[in-house]
Amino acid sequence: MKSKIIFENQKVKESFEKLKDSKTEDKKLYNWLTRALEDLEQNAFCGIQIPKKLFPREYEKKFGKLNNLWKYNLPNAWRLIYTVKGGQVLVLSIILEWLDHKEYERRFNY
Repeated sequence: MKSKIIFENQKVKESFEKLKDSKTEDKKLYNWLTRALEDLEQNAFCGIQIPKKLFPREYEKKFGKLNNLWKYNLPNAWRLIYTVKGGQVLVLSIILEWLDHKEYERRFNY
């Protein structure tokens, strides 16, 4: 199912855009995220659904009640975390954050 990509807030969007002009490894991360966003535009459900019992408590404080949570595995063990919201006409993939594997394991208590 096709979707429209939006960022959870302006800060997340700006962080993504800053990666583009980077001369470091962040440029690779930007390219990986760009590819992931293209995939999500084609299919909002191409990631792996995270069980509700694993939703981090801080997400509810930060983002409000989430009905679903998905992860998209990026190279070098990075993870893109997003939620899917939809109406009758439009499906939105809302980018919440991306984090490395170590931070992902901490956040989701693995």
